[in-house]
Amino acid sequence: MKIAVVSNDGEIISAHFGRAQYYVVITVEGGQITGRELREKPVHSHRHGEHHHHEEHGHGTGPGAEERHAGMIEVIRDCDVLVARGMGMGAYENLKQAGIRPILTDIRTVDEAVQAFLDGKLEDRPERLH
Repeated sequence: MKIAVVSNDGEIISAHFGRAQYYVVITVEGGQITGRELREKPVHSHRHGEHHHHEEHGHGTGPGAEERHAGMIEVIRDCDVLVARGMGMGAYENLKQAGIRPILTDIRTVDEAVQAFLDGKLEDRPERLH
């Protein structure tokens, strides 16, 4: 199993999936961490004149969003879980469609969140969707 966690420094979980610079990818075998790598992540950017479409559809669901999310997801296609401290509805749904379970948490550090996941104690906080 592989767990991807969004981060800008490899230690603190990013509060925004789309703006994070990296994925910390943790490999777990037999309930134990057996690997850790830092992967560059395409950063969510908006083209000039493009809007988020917050009210109508949810953050990250406007024109071109699915294509941008696909680029971000491709980097972690081999992962089973994605942990972030916040993300838009579009990214959340696109992750699920790709077979990656998104978990939103209020835990700040990568190591603490991964350990909570392994212990079966990582709570999903859907109220952190924006």
